[in-house]
Amino acid sequence: MIRINDILDKVAETNPEADLDIIDRAYIFSARVHDGQTRLSGEPYLMHPLEVAGLLADMNLDPVSIAAGLLHDVVEDTHASPEEIETIFGREVQHIVSGVTKISKLPFSSSQARQAESLRKMLLAMADDIRVVLIKLADRLHNMRTLQFHKESKQKLIAQETLDIYAPIAARLGIYWMKNELENSSFKYLMPDEYDRIKERVIADIKEREAYIEEVKGIIHEKMDAHQMKSEVLGRYKNYYSVYQKMVSQNLAFEDVYDIIAFRIILDTIPQCYEALGIVHSLWKPIDIKFKDYIARPKPNMYQSLHTTVIGPRGERVEIQIRTHDMDQVAKSGIAAHWHYKEGGEIDENVSKRFAWIQNLVDNQENIGNPDEFLENVRIDLYPDEVYVFTPHGEVKTLPKGATPVDFAFMIHTEVGNQCTGAKVNGRMVPLSHELVTGDTVDIITSKNHYPSKDWLNFVKTVKARSRIRQWIKTQEKNRSLTLGREMCEKAFRKHRLNFHTLLKSPEMPAVVEHFGFKSTDDLIASVGYGKTTPLQVVRRFLPKMDDAEEDIPRDSILNRLMGRVKKKPAKTEILVKGLDDILIRFGKCCQPVPGDPIIGYITRGYGVTVHRANCVNALKMSPERQIEVAWTEENKETYPVKILVISYDRVGLLADIATIISKSDANIVSVNTSTKENQMVESYLTLAVSSTAHLNRVLSSLRKIHMVQDVRRLNV
Repeated sequence: MIRINDILDKVAETNPEADLDIIDRAYIFSARVHDGQTRLSGEPYLMHPLEVAGLLADMNLDPVSIAAGLLHDVVEDTHASPEEIETIFGREVQHIVSGVTKISKLPFSSSQARQAESLRKMLLAMADDIRVVLIKLADRLHNMRTLQFHKESKQKLIAQETLDIYAPIAARLGIYWMKNELENSSFKYLMPDEYDRIKERVIADIKEREAYIEEVKGIIHEKMDAHQMKSEVLGRYKNYYSVYQKMVSQNLAFEDVYDIIAFRIILDTIPQCYEALGIVHSLWKPIDIKFKDYIARPKPNMYQSLHTTVIGPRGERVEIQIRTHDMDQVAKSGIAAHWHYKEGGEIDENVSKRFAWIQNLVDNQENIGNPDEFLENVRIDLYPDEVYVFTPHGEVKTLPKGATPVDFAFMIHTEVGNQCTGAKVNGRMVPLSHELVTGDTVDIITSKNHYPSKDWLNFVKTVKARSRIRQWIKTQEKNRSLTLGREMCEKAFRKHRLNFHTLLKSPEMPAVVEHFGFKSTDDLIASVGYGKTTPLQVVRRFLPKMDDAEEDIPRDSILNRLMGRVKKKPAKTEILVKGLDDILIRFGKCCQPVPGDPIIGYITRGYGVTVHRANCVNALKMSPERQIEVAWTEENKETYPVKILVISYDRVGLLADIATIISKSDANIVSVNTSTKENQMVESYLTLAVSSTAHLNRVLSSLRKIHMVQDVRRLNV
């Protein structure tokens, strides 16, 4: 249990001239306003801000950051106001606290929308002052350490958000110790069976591994000493989530993951690092494709090190990292290691340039309103792997791994992307879906009469390209909906002996537009074309005495008009569509939603409403204007198909055991396809009929317990 004196001692030790008074005052204020509040664990709430402040002190942050850490929850959870914080502690502390505070008091249509807006607010504040996100990371880390006191459903939601957003942010900031702990904690709650299995295997032969670590460290020390190089040699275990990721991504058994143990050689100078690399390569045979020089070409988060993999003692692969003491400090603390403020309170300009990606991230999300799309795009922006390519003039551009010439074109300029018709990579014509690699020189071919294609959404990787293509599609959709909306309004107005075109120019029209919540008449007419507003709703604003019953008659028939007059009789489903009855429903084959999944509906011409999982990639490509709210009914008696993948060692009776477990779990096998790889691993693709996500999770959990099964997961088809 940490105390305020422990925090003050840490700060004084690293910065003797620090202003400890602001930390002390923040502690007293926080203790007063949080008095009487407790956490789910039963301990006083004040322990949480103290732990957060302790983490910030461990990162050697300035007194203002630590004071803000002590106050980070007072606006959200107590009667304290931002104005009060500013009066007592100053504008700087208030600005940071406001950036960390979640948006919880504003009305939103869903928890997803609230989460998206809270994250958007944090990103904006983060671009202005990086300390906002450092405090948020410390807050999340302590929350993950006490997650066991929440309900299981809440644990999974928080853990998934941590894995999707906060761990990648920590990685992009270079704070790898925090990134590793956030990943491991999330892994523990999201996939407890896999976590326990890997943990048990690592611990099982820990004595043998410890002996191996000491053996390798001894050999390296001996060689470094022989060359008069003072060095520190460390051996460490890869975190459990990293082991799991490698097993899944490379289809490896636990025994085949070679870098569960990695070694680090820390030296005084950069020349010594390269000399040490030569010594290691003369000692053990290197694997060519596993060498990376992050000293000559640092990562965007300032990380520097030499990475090499060699065939070490006993013929085992060994990963070795070589760096200086300064580089090691940056590797441990990331941006926090560079936290130096000038007298005016401005951050070092060099550090700001290194973290320009934060502003790019904010700029990319600026005009995205849909919360699902926003959260998906943030995840894309936080993807850590990057490639470096050249323009024809030799300028270097950084793109995410897997990026294509279309991504490159939109990075140059929106018009270049819109008019892109082809591309040359290293002087040769390539498809627009071609994946770029580091060192490529890219030349974009454009045409003035060319426009973006919807198919590009299937392969582009950058948020900028994706958002610009969607913007173009949205414009085209709006033009079509305007035409259809005008036609529908003209007929509805004519039926009531009104002239639609005359009323468009009447003084009443602006009030009607405002009543429906639109900014312009065109927006209202387009809404009619999309099917979200009926023509009779508009007519009724000019005929106030119209019978209420008439209002409700044509909504579904108008929607059918939009969808090409669906003539099939709607089948009975377990889905409720907001504001509509007796409408044709079908499920997206791309994501196979089952009860319990968050879902969204999309109006589809000729096919009624198609239901997708909320995070379905294909759903995110569709126009938000065609989105409609849907929900599962409370009484569900149907079963739904879902595809899963089982990866295991080959053995006699494996398929029989899988079938038995599925049967005992009250699920049905619709189809099965298995194949055995050269490494004797079996991949079994099964389609199961289940009643809900809870039912599916029980099946997956049971399958993971089968002997020699390595991984079981649901597939996004």
